[in-house]
Amino acid sequence: MSLWPRKLLQELRDCHKAVVLTGAGVSAESGVSTFRGAGGLWEKVDPMKMATPEAFSGNPKAVWEWYEARRRQVAEAAPNRAHEVIAWMEGYFPGFTLVTQNVDRLHQKAGSRWPLELHGSLWMVRCTGNPSCGEWEDRHELVNLPPQCPQCGALLRPGVVWFGEGLPQQTWDEAEEAARACDVFFVIGTSALVYPAAALPEDPLSRGKPVIEINTEETPLSGRVTLSLRSKAGEALESLRELLLGNKPG
Repeated sequence: MSLWPRKLLQELRDCHKAVVLTGAGVSAESGVSTFRGAGGLWEKVDPMKMATPEAFSGNPKAVWEWYEARRRQVAEAAPNRAHEVIAWMEGYFPGFTLVTQNVDRLHQKAGSRWPLELHGSLWMVRCTGNPSCGEWEDRHELVNLPPQCPQCGALLRPGVVWFGEGLPQQTWDEAEEAARACDVFFVIGTSALVYPAAALPEDPLSRGKPVIEINTEETPLSGRVTLSLRSKAGEALESLRELLLGNKPG
């Protein structure tokens, strides 16, 4: 039996504007562990005490060593089926917005062109000194930790959103606008606990639009959505693609 009801499939085929919100569960299928991954170098490190401006101010070298270990792990990871189908969805729906809480850029590796990165990226570094220095991409190993800005000599920090910091305003505004205008909203691989991202499905829910959750575990959103699938993202999305393309009966 298909995971996807016939009526919902027809709504998706008629849909013009779709929004997908992704979280750590999508990247976990590529072997990207959480900060507390079992057996990892930083298994006993509490992210709440490390991924903060205060931690960086107190010990920037330790924070950068933590992030450099994360960058090395992510550099070896490849996109999985979920990333690939989400990239395909960008071409299937006339209007499509990908909003991600992930910082690994595996969506871009899979072909997604304009994801809204709510929490920034591991591959961005930002100057903590002169605001005019701005920020830039760096996909290379950082030789000296903590790195310094080549323009003004101030310390560089990871280009991610830390605990206690606000989301990038323009990115958040675009995500909210997309949620307000969408015909369908997908919530994939996220716990629906991290705000403000967890609030994005509220508008489509209030407008009676289909909201589809794909997660291996139940979340606070599960009982309120149109369809909640207990499944790995790659499996559920691949079956959806096949059905939308007409390769299998609904």
